Amino acid sequence: MQVRIMLQIVGDDGTVGDAEEVASLTKITEGAEDLGLSLAESKTLLAAAQQLIVEAQVNDWLEKHRHCEITGQRLRSKGSYPITFRTLFGDVQLKSPRFYVPKERQTNGPATISPLTQLIPDHVAPERLYLETRWASLVPYAAAAGLLADVLPVDSGVNATTVRQHVLRAAERMESDLAEQRVSFMEGTDPRDWEDLPIPDGRMVIGLDCGYIRDWRDRKKNFELIVGRSMSEEGDARYIGFVHGYDRKPQRRIIDHLRRQGFQADQDLTFITDGGDEVRSLAERISPCSEHVLDWFHITMRITVLRQFAQGLVHHDKDAGTEVLAELRRTKWFLWHGNTYRAREAIDDLVLDLEALDSCYPNLRKLRTTIRKFQLYITSNEASLINYGERYRSGERISSAFVEATVNAVISKRFAKKQQMQWSRRGAHLLLQTRTRTLDGSLRAAFEHWYPSMANDNNRGHKRVAA
Repeated sequence: MQVRIMLQIVGDDGTVGDAEEVASLTKITEGAEDLGLSLAESKTLLAAAQQLIVEAQVNDWLEKHRHCEITGQRLRSKGSYPITFRTLFGDVQLKSPRFYVPKERQTNGPATISPLTQLIPDHVAPERLYLETRWASLVPYAAAAGLLADVLPVDSGVNATTVRQHVLRAAERMESDLAEQRVSFMEGTDPRDWEDLPIPDGRMVIGLDCGYIRDWRDRKKNFELIVGRSMSEEGDARYIGFVHGYDRKPQRRIIDHLRRQGFQADQDLTFITDGGDEVRSLAERISPCSEHVLDWFHITMRITVLRQFAQGLVHHDKDAGTEVLAELRRTKWFLWHGNTYRAREAIDDLVLDLEALDSCYPNLRKLRTTIRKFQLYITSNEASLINYGERYRSGERISSAFVEATVNAVISKRFAKKQQMQWSRRGAHLLLQTRTRTLDGSLRAAFEHWYPSMANDNNRGHKRVAA
């Protein structure tokens, strides 16, 4: 069987062009593998059709932009030069014409112009850029390049380096879209305008936590990433991430992140963190309706370590070990019920008792060090301690366990901590921007904001999220 596939283009004025052969296939049917198009045949067909379609569109666009915007006169040609337009369905070879600029306009500008650079300034189709960004946010750059080459006719010019460059370019554009530096929702606004705000949907919760990856410049060291997840009572969760220290304006990023999720200035906001200085400082002054809550999971984790030391003390000094365990239970009970004063009092007494304890317990020194660190931890985060029991019974969040899963999803599964992959701070920070948006489904919305016509495409299978 001989199959000939023809392409015919009809212009906007109804002019019907000549039919051109896109592909000629010889099909022999002997097994299931012979039915329909093979992957190689589909690649050939798509590449050929793409070349003809893009050529026709470009020629039509150039004809409409062949005249001077001011005088209206037709521009004289000065030859052309070849360019490559990289699309999802092959690299399209085009001729970019150059036109003379009228003499009366050459005083403060170039003598020639290339209009096609306005249409395709980056020489990459937005959908290809989107797909490369999406896939490379989920898998390593080399794997993303291999996946593209496997299923699409993009064999030439696709490799890990090219994909990485395209992804970082998209991330840098996201960075440029951030608003000017702001440290609070109140900055530049009048509280009297709050009366005009609609009633907020409910409390929004955002959890922040830290992760570490290996530094490419100093391979014996790690640097810190801060990732988070925000959830509202209505709507989907969103992810946020950045490299601590590389991003000099993290409050601006958090404010922009919350705004894209629909947060408004008079809405209740709860930050849940592990109490570290870095993440705690990010929660300050973001919103007048915000609060910072010390994660209950991290409190109990530290108490658990102390209990293990105390149980070891029981084997060497039963009375002292039993008393320490009892004090730890009391401390945990006070903290759970929000009795900060009694909790600190119990911790202070425990520190003094252990300092005065004379025992042959080999880990006594470590126990003393750990209880002093716990004392400092509670003191530093005293303003973030709440009545956890009351909050828990009312169905509100008191733990950042959901952020622990976020650290694993955002960092571990892509930055390959177990494989000891090494990253530059810039590369990690920019990849975080595309990965977080890919994971929460808002990446497509960012591209539709840059390229509005992408929103008119048939996006079945893509989650539609407001930018």
